[in-house]
Amino acid sequence: MVDLQRRLAAEALGTALLLAVVIGSGIMGERLADGNVAVALLANTAATVCGLYILIEVFGPISGAHFNPAVSAVMVVQGELPASALIPYIVAQLAGAVLGAWLAHAMFDMTLLQFSTKVRTGPGQWIAEAVATAGLLLVILRAPNGRASAMVAAYIGAAYWFTASTSFANPAAAFGRMFSNSFAGIAPASVPGFVLAQCAGAAIGLMVHRMLEPRQVRRGHPNVIESSGEHQADRP
Repeated sequence: MVDLQRRLAAEALGTALLLAVVIGSGIMGERLADGNVAVALLANTAATVCGLYILIEVFGPISGAHFNPAVSAVMVVQGELPASALIPYIVAQLAGAVLGAWLAHAMFDMTLLQFSTKVRTGPGQWIAEAVATAGLLLVILRAPNGRASAMVAAYIGAAYWFTASTSFANPAAAFGRMFSNSFAGIAPASVPGFVLAQCAGAAIGLMVHRMLEPRQVRRGHPNVIESSGEHQADRP
């Protein structure tokens, strides 16, 4: 129980700091960009990539640094997180996301409690969120040991620019960002569509990962990768 409480605290704090980075850098970027949305997004992206990498490195050894209900759900399916911990993880992540939004507002002397009016909806946005989340889960599941932090941060940075939705890829992020009427916000009415797309994307990412896993076969069998649990890239 003590260990679970420690992990939940790490998930709540890590998610709060992640949302503070995303929202705070969006506010700062918008204020300094003088109306240039591309410059504001570039600043938002750079801060998110750096912040996410650091937060994964800091909290990963404690809780796995999910900061994302979709990631936690997939880790349960993969047997890397007890099913009994899933709901507590999600509650901690959602609570942390809201606290992170309020922290960003406090730092920039904004009203703490607010709701976004930025509508993000439509098939293009939903497809983008499914793609972003599928790619994120694929990177998490297949990253070589010791490289996940950098690869996840780099992927999210890239997805900020190649997806129409700027890659939320995280139900907790969508939930927290609806409490901020700022550059990074999302209108509450747009959140359900994003969350459904993210859940679908997480399932697709897991399915692709399992399709790519080497099959167990007899040694010497032609045309099929032999495997004893190793990734092909780990074999000489």
